[in-house]
Amino acid sequence: MRIPRFIAFACTAVLAASLTACSGASRPQTGPTGGAAFQVTPTSPPAQGPLDSFTWSLYAEPYTLDYALAYDYPPNTVLANVCEQLLRVTPDLKIEPGLAVKWEQPDPLTLVYTLRPGVKFHDGTTMAADDVVASLKRQMDPATGSPWASSFKNVHAIEATGPLEVTIRLTKADVLFHELMAASPGTVVSAASLAKEGPDYGTPKGALNCTGPFALDKWVQGDSITLRENPAYWDKALAPKSRSVKFTFIEDAAARSNAFRSGTADGGYLVPSSSLAQLRAGGDGALLFGPNTAAANLAVLNFEGPLGNLKVRKALSMALDRKNIINAAAGGVGVPAKAPAARGAWALVPEKAALYDTLPDLAHDVEGARKLVQEAGATGRSITLVTSSLAPEISVVANAVQAAGRQIGLDVKLKAVSPDAYSSIFVDPKARDGLDLVITNGYDNTPDPLEFYQYLRTGDFGNYGYWSDAEFDIAFDRANSEPDPAKRADLTAKLQEIALREMPVIPVYEAPYSVFLGKRITGAPTGISQLYYPWAAKIGAAQK
Repeated sequence: MRIPRFIAFACTAVLAASLTACSGASRPQTGPTGGAAFQVTPTSPPAQGPLDSFTWSLYAEPYTLDYALAYDYPPNTVLANVCEQLLRVTPDLKIEPGLAVKWEQPDPLTLVYTLRPGVKFHDGTTMAADDVVASLKRQMDPATGSPWASSFKNVHAIEATGPLEVTIRLTKADVLFHELMAASPGTVVSAASLAKEGPDYGTPKGALNCTGPFALDKWVQGDSITLRENPAYWDKALAPKSRSVKFTFIEDAAARSNAFRSGTADGGYLVPSSSLAQLRAGGDGALLFGPNTAAANLAVLNFEGPLGNLKVRKALSMALDRKNIINAAAGGVGVPAKAPAARGAWALVPEKAALYDTLPDLAHDVEGARKLVQEAGATGRSITLVTSSLAPEISVVANAVQAAGRQIGLDVKLKAVSPDAYSSIFVDPKARDGLDLVITNGYDNTPDPLEFYQYLRTGDFGNYGYWSDAEFDIAFDRANSEPDPAKRADLTAKLQEIALREMPVIPVYEAPYSVFLGKRITGAPTGISQLYYPWAAKIGAAQK
């Protein structure tokens, strides 16, 4: 998925020289930009005891807690602890059973999920097949307006075929659909609560009724969200170690860093890169890096303007000084990206990550780029790149792109918008009017690189610039019908090749995911699995 989750970064074997960091090992790493050494591990040290409560910092207030509309870090970070999916992505980026205890595929067009018995919703009612059917069908309903609707594009029917059995029938083979049952598309909520809450569902006025280790206690709009422990949670291995969690919203990067240092916030994911050095040296807690599937990219929003010419897109890519961008935007902690889908996105079949590793580095050739712009007749043409105060990294990258454009004869104009308006670009096509480029994070919800390339298909919701390539679409369908992960990875390499050749997305850089844990807490997973894994249940006291 490519959305404004800008500060998420990739656990890559380019960093580690192997995938051991993503699979659980910890090892020192130093990027080629001269940044300080760091380690990538999937979890922090385990909790030593219980806590009454802890406070967690979000960089923005969630715009919704409706699972069908949650399409950004703040809402998913909260919901990961409240609502659950049929499958689960683990901290080491594996897919395992969740609310579905098992599944079968009797033929390529049929998926049968057997639900875990005895699972209770927060109101004490028992989860059944009808709840799954209602939850998944709601994603498909145009009235819902779900950004996940395209994940259901090949779904013909969703039926309860037993009290604890759900059968999904497809119009054509779709491997990714099954994998995405570990992400927002596979979320299960109480059907009765959906009917009861109506339009208030997912808003500060409405209630949530899910199955996770925490339940929604209260949402004070503009101030905080508080979750309370669910003592009846089905997964005893993830029984909460804290009675409650309070989420606070701090948009300003400096203020957020100060909250970490002062202990006003016990912790938080997506630490501003401008604060990395200070937090590492301050002794106020632990700054940790974890696995991810993301890369910072430039997504083309308008193929009718100068960027509709492939030579201009390639020229802009060649003009980028990625190593200097990493130093300025990521504190030197990162590596230049080689492809739109990050190295960490290849975690499902680690041995196939060589299909990414063997890619050549993207060229940095200002003079060659200037010639391409001239050949395209684009010298002096204007390109509008949107920027925002949503994260300091956005402004840093935007300024670097503007400077690179100036070097090769392109007039890159920066259009600053509010954080809310920036987020709207990824869910509202009208918000893209007049824009040519946006800085995004290309990342997967699951550890399969095919998922990222899904969003470049013709007509997909995540295809923000409406790019269309028949060769790409055919190659995608071939890959998405291949059930064997290793063979599918080989077919995905073809999509990677086309995307690099045509550049509807310009890769920029990758860097590790980050989390800060104050002195009193530990236990949190460190990587992107926190978007769906009930990470808060693992957090407890750092000392006995």
